[in-house]
Amino acid sequence: MGAGVPLRRAGSLPASPGTPSHPSNLPIPRLSRMELRAGDSWGIFTFLCAALCNLPALPALNCTEELGAGQSIQKTYDLTRYLEHQLRTLAGTYLNYLGPPFNEPDFNPPRLARAERVPSATVDLDLWRGLTDNARLAANYRAYSRLLCYLRALDGQAGTAELRHRLGHFCSSLQGLVLSIAGVMSSLGYPLPAGPAGPPAPPGTPVAPNDFLKKMDDFWLLKELQTWLWRSAKDFNRLKKKVPPAVVTLRLEARGF
Repeated sequence: MGAGVPLRRAGSLPASPGTPSHPSNLPIPRLSRMELRAGDSWGIFTFLCAALCNLPALPALNCTEELGAGQSIQKTYDLTRYLEHQLRTLAGTYLNYLGPPFNEPDFNPPRLARAERVPSATVDLDLWRGLTDNARLAANYRAYSRLLCYLRALDGQAGTAELRHRLGHFCSSLQGLVLSIAGVMSSLGYPLPAGPAGPPAPPGTPVAPNDFLKKMDDFWLLKELQTWLWRSAKDFNRLKKKVPPAVVTLRLEARGF
């Protein structure tokens, strides 16, 4: 390091030219070890501030944010809650489109055999919680992938422009949830499931024989989707408490030095 700059006592005046800074009979004050450390720390702090201020001009110094599993889970949880809110509005509009008795609050029909093609969320809660995180994430991924296919079919059959718009917007959000779940699984080191949830509908499956059964299929699709989103929000809320949050790191690369 270069020569140190002499420290002045507070309130003292500078010595005139040719006059010694200290009387000959007094020892010259020396910096203590603590003062040396403080000076070094201040110099390091000054250097870091200068480096950070010149980040745009230094391509070799990169500030990168590691999007860890914790942040990915939080974003997936937020999206699930948003879809819950969005589905309440969509379901009200669609059930009114179907008409009575489907839009009546106490309407609770039995699940027909035709509705078994839709992934069911009616699993025993203790059994569901006993699954591993990987198994629950895989079940969510498969279920939403199939539910999205059925919702897109509804979008093509909707009778009003407003309903088609709402369904299209919801399908886009649900597609984002599928991709977000895939990101969570990837960040945790889990492979994506290979097949769909449940047996796929065979090609050329006939449509409902009458209008009432067709509306019943649509009703159960929305009901199961509502249950899946409710349970998924609880799953991601518990999962995010197990995973530490993301960190921001400063990486210095040795390019150009």
